[in-house]
Amino acid sequence: MAAEDLVERRSIDVVPDDERHGTAFSQFTLWLGANLQITAVVTGALAVVFGGDVVWSVTGLLLGNLLGGAVMALHSAQGPKLGLPQMIQSRAQFGVRGAVVPLLLVILMYVGFFASGSVLAGQATAQLSHTNDTTGIIVFAVITAVVAAVGYRVIHVLGRVASVICALAFVFLGIRLLDRVDLSALLNDAHFDLPMFLLAVSLSASWQLAFGPYVADYSRYLPRTTSGRATFWWTLSGSAIGSQWSMTFGVLVAASAGGAFLDNQVGYVVGLGGTGLIASFLYFVIALGKLTINVLNTYGGFMSMVTSISGFRGQKTLSPRGRAAYIALIMVAGTVVALLGKDSFLTSFKDFLLFLLTFFTPWSAINLVDYYLISKERYDIPALSDPEGRYGAWRWDALTVYGIGLLAQLPFLVTHFYTGPLVEPLGGADISWIVGLVVPAALYWLLARRDTSHIPAEGHEPAARAGAGAR
Repeated sequence: MAAEDLVERRSIDVVPDDERHGTAFSQFTLWLGANLQITAVVTGALAVVFGGDVVWSVTGLLLGNLLGGAVMALHSAQGPKLGLPQMIQSRAQFGVRGAVVPLLLVILMYVGFFASGSVLAGQATAQLSHTNDTTGIIVFAVITAVVAAVGYRVIHVLGRVASVICALAFVFLGIRLLDRVDLSALLNDAHFDLPMFLLAVSLSASWQLAFGPYVADYSRYLPRTTSGRATFWWTLSGSAIGSQWSMTFGVLVAASAGGAFLDNQVGYVVGLGGTGLIASFLYFVIALGKLTINVLNTYGGFMSMVTSISGFRGQKTLSPRGRAAYIALIMVAGTVVALLGKDSFLTSFKDFLLFLLTFFTPWSAINLVDYYLISKERYDIPALSDPEGRYGAWRWDALTVYGIGLLAQLPFLVTHFYTGPLVEPLGGADISWIVGLVVPAALYWLLARRDTSHIPAEGHEPAARAGAGAR
């Protein structure tokens, strides 16, 4: 394959059939590689850091990964059918311009995850390059932006490489950890505590649900004939296995190491493996795992920014220079946040995850109910770019449901800066994400099925040719 064929030219426009390629298995390797990484380890560790035991923390994390992962994988199955990035589909629910409301929050998410990933990866990069953390963060950010600019094909290659290398490293680290841990003592210390159990569920569910706004970006090049069921199961299995593996490792590390892990997450994990060449390899593995997920954040952020602006400008295509500018903007914003927050990472990360969950569960609920139950997988794709078309500029019914979904969660929300009034009667448990899925899903279904005049009899596809126009 020529080098120019590796560089992606499409952005938010539909992928024509003659450019589709790959199999649903590519979703397994991508999401396995994206989840076998240090931030997922830290997420699992938080369940113990905030008071949970090993047994019920692992159980809660597994439940959250399966529930949140199923929602995320339902979004992934939309990609081959529509050939579109994830968030542009929101125009069918919220309107061509109304979709900017969830989009702005999604962009905030990308910048936040880019920053949190860069803090940990920057430490690893600094060790590899024998520089300081600030330099490591900047170097890592530039590499991330370059890979994201090349685009879809290299992202999947990176996922395949990371899934193998990171899996081998985690097997090795797991063996080393079990040599240090009295596993039977940790397992015998099980004491069920509902708030702590639900915190573990929320941590992993939020981890999975946060992939929802961009998961179809990486399945949209699959052939239209790709089974939706296969896309769902390969995505779910890759993401759930990878995240549960990392998070379980994090639980065991936090339960056995305590302050040693909290003081230096990257250094402690590498120290498990040894010194010299082994340590250098593990620093490389940490940087590789973070590179995989941070590229997804950068790529998704650029897609969401283009989608937001194009809803008002009517732009359907993007020049290579424009693409590079959007990616650079995401990189700079995420790097600035990383540099500002690098000394208080662990304290703020839990709240960041749960805060994000508040905004994305109502969006997921509305998108999935509309796609699978109301529109029944039929969208008029050209109308997604026309504010005067069947979807209109603003769909106030969906935006109202989205707002109600946000407000309905607040009484049940637990974060460092806000605790809802119904949390204490529930023993301190955070069930806001469950409310955020159920309430808007039910409301949107009741409202949307009353008027289905905007739904086409069958999906409308644009007449797109490979190589047509600047993309």
